[in-house]
Amino acid sequence: MKYMLLIHQGSTPLPGSEEWESLSDEEKGAVYASYKAINETPGVTPGQQMQAPEAATTIRVQDGKTLTTDGPFAELKDAVGGYLFYEAEDLDAAIELASRIPAARMGGAIEVRPLGRW
Repeated sequence: MKYMLLIHQGSTPLPGSEEWESLSDEEKGAVYASYKAINETPGVTPGQQMQAPEAATTIRVQDGKTLTTDGPFAELKDAVGGYLFYEAEDLDAAIELASRIPAARMGGAIEVRPLGRW
């Protein structure tokens, strides 16, 4: 089964932020090493890191008119910061991989969703 793992940033320190700069070089290196190992895991198709939620533009169509709003649709604590796809034997394998994503233990959360058909 193929899963999409959505990385919710929560309060996870992001590179370039004050919180990130307060981490030791060892801690920063461990985060980068973890993401590298995850991306090299068989069955993983890496996604992309997204810019901060403030860079988003939200689009809605109401009464046939396209409306745009600067900023994210979701609350910042709920914002998706990245994603990846994982071809796994079962949900337990996808959960195990999700538990290794640094954001899961640094103030964020990982949402695991099986992919379906339209």
